Amino acid sequence: MNHFHARNNFVRPPQTLFGRIVAFILTGVLIVLALMFSLVALAVAAVGGLLFAGWFWWKTRALRKAMREAAPMPGQTGGGDFIDGECVREIPDDRLLR
Repeated sequence: MNHFHARNNFVRPPQTLFGRIVAFILTGVLIVLALMFSLVALAVAAVGGLLFAGWFWWKTRALRKAMREAAPMPGQTGGGDFIDGECVREIPDDRLLR
C-alpha cells in the first residue's frame, strides 16, 4: 500500500456503527473542550483588561488632578473677548484705511 492510500483511508468516515458512535462522541468531546477553552481565554482577557484599566487609572490620577485644577471655571474667559471660539480684535481707526 502506498502513502496516498493510507492517508485517504484515514480521512474517510468510519463505516461501522461502532466507528460512527466513537466519532460522534469524540466530536462532542472536542466541541465541549473548545468551548471550555474559549470561556477560560475570555475570562483571562477580561481580568487582564480590568487590571490594565485599573493600573492606567492609577497612573493618570495626578494628570487628571492637574487638568481639573488648570481648567477655567464656567463663565470665565482666558483674558480676551471670545465669542463662539473666535477672537474679537479691535483695530484702531487710523489703521483701517492703510
